[in-house]
Amino acid sequence: MTARTTPPATTRVYDVIGASYNVTRRADPRLEQVIWAALGDSKTVLNVGAGTGAYEPRDRCVVAVEPSATMRQARPPEAAPCLAASAESLPFDDASFGAVMAILTVHHWSDYRAGLRELRRVARHRVLILHWDQKVMDRLWLARYFPEAFAFDRHRSPSLDDVRAGLGPGTRVIPVLVPHDCQDGFGAAYWRRPRAYLDPAVRAGISMLAQTEHQRGDGLNRLRRDLDDGSWAARHRTLLDQPEHDCGYRLIIDGISR
Repeated sequence: MTARTTPPATTRVYDVIGASYNVTRRADPRLEQVIWAALGDSKTVLNVGAGTGAYEPRDRCVVAVEPSATMRQARPPEAAPCLAASAESLPFDDASFGAVMAILTVHHWSDYRAGLRELRRVARHRVLILHWDQKVMDRLWLARYFPEAFAFDRHRSPSLDDVRAGLGPGTRVIPVLVPHDCQDGFGAAYWRRPRAYLDPAVRAGISMLAQTEHQRGDGLNRLRRDLDDGSWAARHRTLLDQPEHDCGYRLIIDGISR
């Protein structure tokens, strides 16, 4: 793998909201197994938009790229080596890695089409992206309380179809169900633990909530009220016995033949 000159990083969202990221964001072992299995037998892996290193397989040769200095500094000592680079201009030669993974990061890219082209360029066999289907996400109860955050995501993020169109014609899409006790505190991880969203530390680890905190309206007050008076539980009682739920997250796998 030959490195090229590293370009300037793109917008560094997590330089602002990433200081407390590790408080609530860590790999969930059940999701970890799904992602690792989808990597196939690739022995070399590039993790793009790698953050603090969650979901990087420990039994393969991994290199990471992350534009945020705050996130790079938060990576644990045992994490894979990480370069300051962005998805839109990866500092590697063509076909440098067996597989390339991008986990819940495409919505942060300044030019997702350029980023997807770069992922395909540096991958020999497979590109793996964890994203979401906004149509499914919009049906979550969370949208009732935080409409500003969901509108923010609809505006900034490419759709699932957009991402598929930017990859090869043979992409596969696999629903990723979220366990009720998910250890990784991403956007819809607390679908059965609604009181968690009242915690500022939880919201700080969810970019759509952290970046719209100033325009939240009365969503938190309504959620607190509905939890206290039992309205939330009455309205969503069918969720309370579900061990896992389809919150819209999708694993997109693009097999590449070279």
